[in-house]
Amino acid sequence: QPYDQEWFHRANAQAGCKIEFLHISDRLDADTAVLAAGAFAVCIFVNDDCSTAVVETLHSLGVKMIALRCAGFNNVDLKRAQELGITVARVPAYSPDAVAEHAVSLLLTCVRHIPQTWLRCRAGDFSLEGKLSFELQGKRVGVVGTGLIGSIAARILRLGFQCEVVAYDIRENPAVAAPPPEGLGVKYVSLDEIWSTCDAISLHSPLLPTTHHMLNQAAIDKMKRGVVIVNTARGGLIDSKALLNGLKLGIVGSAGLDVYEDESTSFFADLSYEVNDDDVMSRLISFPNVIFSPHQAFFTN
Repeated sequence: QPYDQEWFHRANAQAGCKIEFLHISDRLDADTAVLAAGAFAVCIFVNDDCSTAVVETLHSLGVKMIALRCAGFNNVDLKRAQELGITVARVPAYSPDAVAEHAVSLLLTCVRHIPQTWLRCRAGDFSLEGKLSFELQGKRVGVVGTGLIGSIAARILRLGFQCEVVAYDIRENPAVAAPPPEGLGVKYVSLDEIWSTCDAISLHSPLLPTTHHMLNQAAIDKMKRGVVIVNTARGGLIDSKALLNGLKLGIVGSAGLDVYEDESTSFFADLSYEVNDDDVMSRLISFPNVIFSPHQAFFTN
């Protein structure tokens, strides 16, 4: 994308490097991998496909490195890359404040009905009917995944909005669990307790085989009626069909989504003149209580 090119060339000049870039607008997959012929490295993003077949093609072309300009690496076959001697690098932490702030923005947008209000005001409807919301202060918010981004989101919600924040992670983060001033004094609880007791849930976990569809129909069935769900991590954490069903049943009150499990064919492209053939995504977008943003939480200067 043009914004990628701008920052690549700027960083290249600032570092005094003489790296030659070949900018390819197509997404990396089994069909486009051949375009990397002659390159020392490929630099990919969240929706590129670097599965087994692609890694093997890159190796056959002489590619020595796969550099991800993102934190997640679920789209790369790491085992095959290692077997073939290809180095894989990622950005372990980038824009953590930006992503955390975007998560809270989505939460507020859902709770206060901002898009609906804006559209109705533009149409001359200044009534309050249907705009009743609730305050975040004192509400129980579950933060699932307390790495750098999740811990910042927990801090904003705990200190900024005085929410009762509870957390879940396979490893406790001392910056979250420790009592103030060393930490936030946030209590770690089971995932089941997150699902069943929280007024809002914000997902910040990596996408792994163990976290794929962690928020599924069984989880939604345990939730409080009207729960707000926010996801700025990875789309595959949520079973989209289960979310759709939860919205239809009124269990899920609203959802703020910066990611979607099948986003690779739509996000980062202008499809405004095309028919969206993803039935689940189309249904979700059509709901007035679902807010989509196109994986832009990280996108700050």
